[in-house]
Amino acid sequence: MYTPIVATLGYILSPDGKKTLLVHRNKRKTDQHLGKYNGLGGKMLPEEDIHQCMVREIYEEARITCEKVVLRGTINWTGFGPNGEDWFGFIFRIESFNGTPVSSNEEGDLVWVDVVDILTLPMWEGDKYFLPMVFDKDPRVFHGYMPYDNDRPISWKYVRI
Repeated sequence: MYTPIVATLGYILSPDGKKTLLVHRNKRKTDQHLGKYNGLGGKMLPEEDIHQCMVREIYEEARITCEKVVLRGTINWTGFGPNGEDWFGFIFRIESFNGTPVSSNEEGDLVWVDVVDILTLPMWEGDKYFLPMVFDKDPRVFHGYMPYDNDRPISWKYVRI
């Protein structure tokens, strides 16, 4: 039976649009993401919609309030979790916000990274397939499927509509 964990992943743009805020997962030794850079986000709660989830997660992790949240895509990650769980993620670009992000949270340090340099950072191998579409100018939303096995993507396919 397919019962994925539904989650959000958000990439916050700096006011000039040249940088994005990432979390460097360096705080918890047992973290599946330890050492990797990632967008902010997390699991959707039963009483919220996906937009509310993204706004809540950004506030919890960076202490900023989202103003303009744009859906860039969805990804079905089968076998991704530490015990082979399936995840279904909604990928957002946060184009404007209020407040000043905190410098760290319980998962790691928050850092502004040049969008043009993002693919040079340690991250999940599969992120390199979809991240260019998060930041490009194509207004179409992508919908992808990326099965994982042993912490590595085994394929990637997507459509843009």
